[in-house]
Amino acid sequence: MTQILNMQTYGDTTNQPTLLIAHGLFGSGRNWRAIAKRLSSDRQVITVDMRNHAGSFWDDDHSYPALADDLAHCLEKIEGPVDVLGHSMGGKAAMVLALRNPPNMNRLIVADIAPVTYTHSQMPNIRAMQAVDIANITRRSEAEKSLSDSVKDTASRAFLVQSLELSEKGARWTLNLDALADNMDDVIGFPEISGVFQNDVLFIKGSLSDYVLPEYMPNIQRLFPNVGVQEIEGANHWVHAEKPRAFIEMTARFLS
Repeated sequence: MTQILNMQTYGDTTNQPTLLIAHGLFGSGRNWRAIAKRLSSDRQVITVDMRNHAGSFWDDDHSYPALADDLAHCLEKIEGPVDVLGHSMGGKAAMVLALRNPPNMNRLIVADIAPVTYTHSQMPNIRAMQAVDIANITRRSEAEKSLSDSVKDTASRAFLVQSLELSEKGARWTLNLDALADNMDDVIGFPEISGVFQNDVLFIKGSLSDYVLPEYMPNIQRLFPNVGVQEIEGANHWVHAEKPRAFIEMTARFLS
């Protein structure tokens, strides 16, 4: 039986294509709630929790073909054309989806990621989260303190503990940390895939980010010949969170 990602819907269907948003590693659809609400003024917007994240199912396979399959199943549930926006890991999954040319996919927006293999790894963050003594955690602030020796950046710690669920049964990570660790090479990589996506594509990058470099452009243009690249000044990799107003305006302008 096909498992469907947990989805959150904002706004009503209109004559504009629905927008599907796929978050990045360690994120959730909830992280995009404010942006989704703003963009839903003239179209339906759907955010998803990617597999092994938040409210969606867990699976040992966290490869991009598998993540793209998940997004394809979501598209099958949506009537009419669908625009897809993906950030980081979600952007790579969205690119793989687009290169398969699903019948109702319209346009693609990729936020600060390229179809390349990177050399960085998120294993230190995973190991730090795995080292938290979950059994004795009653508040997120306690988890942040536990992470402080390994994760020095305050904003990064605050972001990671958003995936800590607290209930009467105790604390648990809503991230499948074991699967993410086992698939880290896939997460920082990009699969060999044939295909070209001829529809309009927009890459949005932060001016301070090194995720979309000039040397990546030939490969981007080969896969996405109708691509445009726009830069948001003063933003790093978390371009949508750091400069939300500029990101929303840029996205809305492309969609309209």
